[in-house]
Amino acid sequence: MKSKELSVDLRDKIVSRHKSGEGYRKITAALKVPMSTVASIIRKWKKFGTTRTLPRAGRPSKLSDRGRRALVREVTKNPMITLSELQRSSVERGEPCRRTTISAAIHQSGLYGRVARRKPLLSKRHKAARLEFAKRHLKDSQTMRNKILWSDETKIELFGVNARRHVWRKPGTAHHEANTIPTVKHGGGSIMLWGCFSAAGTGRLVRIEGKMNAAMYRDILDKNLLQSALDLRLGRRFIFQQDNDPKHTAKISKQWLQDHSVNVLEWPSQSPDLNPIEHLWRDLKMAVHRRLPSNLMELQRYCKEEWAKLPKDRCAKLVA
Repeated sequence: MKSKELSVDLRDKIVSRHKSGEGYRKITAALKVPMSTVASIIRKWKKFGTTRTLPRAGRPSKLSDRGRRALVREVTKNPMITLSELQRSSVERGEPCRRTTISAAIHQSGLYGRVARRKPLLSKRHKAARLEFAKRHLKDSQTMRNKILWSDETKIELFGVNARRHVWRKPGTAHHEANTIPTVKHGGGSIMLWGCFSAAGTGRLVRIEGKMNAAMYRDILDKNLLQSALDLRLGRRFIFQQDNDPKHTAKISKQWLQDHSVNVLEWPSQSPDLNPIEHLWRDLKMAVHRRLPSNLMELQRYCKEEWAKLPKDRCAKLVA
């Protein structure tokens, strides 16, 4: 617990005795004040010429330096600890304080609350495979990267759960129909898409009707893969990237790729975050939801229109 400040009268007595030639020990014994306090008051008087309390930058913190260090240790040890848990631990240390005080103290140490990124659950085998993949391609030339045709599937909901729009409205009109975005359970329906891109731009974008199986995937490749490579001028020796989904690695899919002499990039399992097309999917979804499609036909049309609009320099930057 922090001790109370000495009265101005007592501080003046300390300085007066010091002026008369008394030593720190004698002042301490006579006034019953710790020697460190006596020394501090005299230093302050010598430096500022007063014993009065000087203006502070703000309200004194309820947290001691020791309490701050303890908070930082807890957050460093467990980044997902909550403010409520930190508040309880502060109470247990004898320093009860508000959540805002705790938050400010942690911010001073350069730590800030942020939404945790979602990452694939990786086993030791997955991690080893990803590391090996990174080492193998670390020194790939830009020319080689430019020859890769990246692909993936994604689902786009009609009313995206993360779609945000700002409206101008008066107080109390938040729920007026004109000021709301319609939402329904499960997003109001969705469509599945297959797409591809390279450093030169976006390739074909195809809607997947129903649940895709290996035969449907082979048909998508047959109608779109080589044509996309041709449109993007990748040449005959382009490299095709796909993940290890069972439909992609099925016998008929492998056979089609082999029959058409397509070089396939070996891909580590559980690694969607390594595929740069994930960034394009996000760009696409944001652009489509800004147009507020009202039905699945509009959603499909907007997806194709916005996919074609994605800048070529954005594609090039993702694989640079």
